[in-house]
Amino acid sequence: MDIAYESRKTLDAILNELDFSEIPARRRKAFEKRLEQHFPALFNQLLTLYGNHYDAWLHMRRLVETLARHQVKKHHAGLHSGDAPWYLGEDQVGMAVYVDLFGGDLKGLIERIPYLESLGITYLHLMPLYDAPKENSDGGYAVSDYRKVDPKLGTNKQLKALADALHKRGIRMVLDFVFNHTSDEHAWAKAALTGDRRYQDFYYLLDEPEARAYDATLREIFPTVRRGSFTYNETVGKWVWTTFNSFQWDLNYSNPDVFVSVVDEMLHLVAMGADVLRLDALAFVWKELGTVCESLPKAHSLIQTFNLCLRIAAPHVHFKSEAIVHPDQVNEYIGLDECELSYNPLMMALMWESLATRRTELLNASLEKSFAIPEGTTWVNYIRCHDDIGWTWDDAISGRLGINGQDHRYFLNQFYTGRFSGSFANGVPFQENPSNGDCRVCGTLASLAGVEQAEASGDPELLEHALRRVKLLNGIVLSMPGLPLLYQGDDLGALNDHSYLQDPGKAEDSRWVHRKALTEADFTAAATKGTPQHRIAADMAAMIQLRKSHEVFAAQAFELLRSENPHIFAFLRRTGPETLLVIANFSEHPARTGLDLAAIPGIDAARDLLSSDTTGLGSLQELEPYALHWFHLQSA
Repeated sequence: MDIAYESRKTLDAILNELDFSEIPARRRKAFEKRLEQHFPALFNQLLTLYGNHYDAWLHMRRLVETLARHQVKKHHAGLHSGDAPWYLGEDQVGMAVYVDLFGGDLKGLIERIPYLESLGITYLHLMPLYDAPKENSDGGYAVSDYRKVDPKLGTNKQLKALADALHKRGIRMVLDFVFNHTSDEHAWAKAALTGDRRYQDFYYLLDEPEARAYDATLREIFPTVRRGSFTYNETVGKWVWTTFNSFQWDLNYSNPDVFVSVVDEMLHLVAMGADVLRLDALAFVWKELGTVCESLPKAHSLIQTFNLCLRIAAPHVHFKSEAIVHPDQVNEYIGLDECELSYNPLMMALMWESLATRRTELLNASLEKSFAIPEGTTWVNYIRCHDDIGWTWDDAISGRLGINGQDHRYFLNQFYTGRFSGSFANGVPFQENPSNGDCRVCGTLASLAGVEQAEASGDPELLEHALRRVKLLNGIVLSMPGLPLLYQGDDLGALNDHSYLQDPGKAEDSRWVHRKALTEADFTAAATKGTPQHRIAADMAAMIQLRKSHEVFAAQAFELLRSENPHIFAFLRRTGPETLLVIANFSEHPARTGLDLAAIPGIDAARDLLSSDTTGLGSLQELEPYALHWFHLQSA
């Protein structure tokens, strides 16, 4: 098939039938130019996904009509940035928050903007805020209505006001795009339950033999909660595909009607002011019998097709990948044609692994294999998030280091839930399997790093070590290539909150231990000199300002330095005349650098940005416990 010819013929036919006159002239001209540019690729992807459908052309026409309809009203078109993508800048620092836990509601969150601005936040990720069932909401990820804000948080008008207020202060807004599934209370699911054939085809409603055939090759996501990936629904007498929870119905993207309908929902989020959309559970969106139904080739085609829709309708908006899968598969979603930003779960997990073991071999070896990504894209580096910690790494790499992956994960679970002798952590197990001890770990940054335990012990040395661990992790995230993302409360040194155990709706989900409702007391503690929280907050604020003050933190050139000492993590970043050397000691004991620092040109003229020390850096041989250095070198 001559794709160029067929796409041109198809677009001409669509344009002959559609009327763009409602779009203001200037926006219409720009839209038509983008449509002409990207339609051949869009046509090709739609053929890949839906070419076997007799009515594919009708869905293409409806899709273009949907993209055009978004142009009628004027929407936020993105904050001004230079030639390079804004997300690569040294001035970018993100934070993820729950609206209710951080500000009470949307109005309260607007009142928190001065704090965000003072800290230096330029990227604010709002955890799911859409209408969801009061019960069975999965923290907002079971969406009942993408077009309606959860009433307890506010209204659509208030969300738009928040977006406008953020944009005026140079802060981009990030929203979740929960596109793998809906709540069973979504209007589409309710229509399916009434027998509406169109909406029954929006989901997978299967007879038992077909459901069993699919289920035979699928991975169970929450095996301690329920078995299999299907839930029997008595109303329709069918088995519903429910990958995550029985109340979250997976959408059937083999149906083009679903794709076009979800694009319409996506563009509503854009109209609300979103600059970035986080693609939730993107590895699961395409299903094929006889496969694991994760990270299939057509999942990538589907995401690329969504991306092309954005390039046509809202080119300032970017995708962020949330793929908590094998590191090789995480990297497959990253690209200018797919997700320009991606969470870095590998680095997150292995920084915690290095703190527990005091060794950095697995971190170094894993980053050497998986850290490089396409030019123009970026990692979103983080220490904690709203979710649990899963110990994701490539077992082939750990095996070469003599580490048994299964046993090591068991050790890490024991260590971070405080069950390993000598552990500093106060974590909580999530989805623990009592038969084999398998689980994931929850907790705030401060509690997992030892602050909670040290405060309880009253031992000043333990507290000093804990605070240094927090600074070390924050300092690495803020200095590695990528966009650093803080999680609400970690900037304030918040500790675990066990009050969720008194709430029957939350007691079975230990992730609520770090989903703390922040109060004025938390902000006051962080502002009160002499408290551990003040030390954490002050260190964080100082490092953010240093990052924003030096262009080298935007450098794409990156080199891991392999030390002879297994406790040391070090790397170089370079841009123009500037070089940044970062060295960290992951041990509570003094450690030799194991690096030939004198061989680095200009090292004796370097200044440690974190201490302003300029003496004898070239001869530095030993690091203090949990030391972190940002050495800044500038050639003539």
